[in-house]
Amino acid sequence: MKILVCIKQVPESNKVEVDPVTGVIKRDGAACKMNPYDLYALETAFRIREKMGGTVDVISMGPPQAQAVIREAFAMGADNGTLISDRAFGGADVLATSYAISQGIQASGEYDLILCGKQTIDGDTAQVGPEISEWLQIPSVANVREIRDIDEDSITIAMDLPDEIEIAKVSMPCLLAVDKDIFMPRLPSYVRKMASKDREITILSLKDMNDKDASHYGLNGSPTQVQRIFPPDSSTHQEIWNGSGPVLADRLCDKLTDLKFI
Repeated sequence: MKILVCIKQVPESNKVEVDPVTGVIKRDGAACKMNPYDLYALETAFRIREKMGGTVDVISMGPPQAQAVIREAFAMGADNGTLISDRAFGGADVLATSYAISQGIQASGEYDLILCGKQTIDGDTAQVGPEISEWLQIPSVANVREIRDIDEDSITIAMDLPDEIEIAKVSMPCLLAVDKDIFMPRLPSYVRKMASKDREITILSLKDMNDKDASHYGLNGSPTQVQRIFPPDSSTHQEIWNGSGPVLADRLCDKLTDLKFI
């Protein structure tokens, strides 16, 4: 079975710089890590490989430094890695991002199963995975919390809906966006890290895509534009109150009322 996991490099903290003109996060030089939700997708892929055999490949989109998360995936057990990297892809919204990744997947080969994390912690849209499946014209399921069964042609999953857990059997090829805690992610292995340190990472640019029209990618291919983006404000202001329980309860109620929380 051929499995592909979509992974992403995200900022390591909320202290990030934003381009005031484009509203795009400045990723070059910023401390980064693998998107936490993608770790669950990777572990799901490894568990399925252990049962069904086959390979687990990873694909990511970003600047050259994003090769670091592919190397991390190698240390966890991934077999092959592809990075989609070209300045033409910069500043993409979810639609242009999903289109570029779908083009990269088509250029990489055919897969039985594509796995994504539920969402990324820098965008939090949870839209890219399902949109990839639309571009590839394959079925998809989001909020997957459990793999119930799998065979050569289909996979049975449990998805977490707002009021219930729904069970679905999905024909392959398909795409699943997995939720956290579906499996506990394994740690990277130093032995695998050293064994894969020279493993080639395939780099795909615009010229490698079936669709080479630059107007379909990046800012040019993004129908939505960010009006304003900014890091969250942080406050270290503290107040210490002393007094009896009833007095402090009344004071807390007054404070919450003043702040319009109640």
